[in-house]
Amino acid sequence: MKKLFAGLTLVMVAVMMFTGCAGGANTATGDEAGSDLATIKAAGQMVIGITEYDPMNYYDEDGTLIGFDTEYAQAVCEKLGVEAKFQVINWKTKEAELAAGNIDAIWNGLTVTEERKNDMDFTDPYLTNKQCIVINKDNASAYTSADKMTSAIITAESGSAGETAILADESLAKATFTPADSQKNALVALAAGNADAAVIDITLATASVGQGTYENLMIVEGIDLADEQYAIGFRVGSDLTAEVNKITDELIESGTMAKLAEKYELTDRFNEALQIAE
Repeated sequence: MKKLFAGLTLVMVAVMMFTGCAGGANTATGDEAGSDLATIKAAGQMVIGITEYDPMNYYDEDGTLIGFDTEYAQAVCEKLGVEAKFQVINWKTKEAELAAGNIDAIWNGLTVTEERKNDMDFTDPYLTNKQCIVINKDNASAYTSADKMTSAIITAESGSAGETAILADESLAKATFTPADSQKNALVALAAGNADAAVIDITLATASVGQGTYENLMIVEGIDLADEQYAIGFRVGSDLTAEVNKITDELIESGTMAKLAEKYELTDRFNEALQIAE
């Protein structure tokens, strides 16, 4: 009986030790349980979900990830004492990635919408945005308004604000919609002649169209799609939202945000966001 009791005791001790270790190094305890802030500090990093597009998150000629959102995230993470780890995600499944804990934040020109508020918490907006229509310059006289695009093939990133704008417009909704896996690839499809128009963020269009990469493309002026605002997305109820808002206020006060906006030619959109906040 003594041997049996001793054996059972050893098994129980082993189970308790295994259970204690199973939570991993990032498991918060006590008042910190459920705290995203405590979790990233324990991990030493914030995993940030992005897609690639200029001027928010993109690679320069040396293969270094740069951009307004990239440097903004790095500045915030530096103040938090953690590393900013960027992870390219499927934009269509961004909400699921965030909820599952595969990423800690969506920080990539994320448009605030009422629908998205059901799946994530947003920080205070930091840039204004809008969707715009990009076409080939050869079609400038044909596609002067949305009602002339009902028979066109239109592309936008799947699950993006661009897709939402297409479906919400009476004329554009009649066109043939072809989803792309990123805004960048929506432009690639348009430039290659696989689409007649692309609906993308004005930030990307301004940085890419009519100069440099896509000199044969142009933004259609005079078509007003919904005005939008960019914010960072965290899990619902996350304590990171308030903390990042506080740090952002410090970066605004120090002039860091204004310098970033100037560097990436987003000053007007940054100032508009500040005015709206007031």
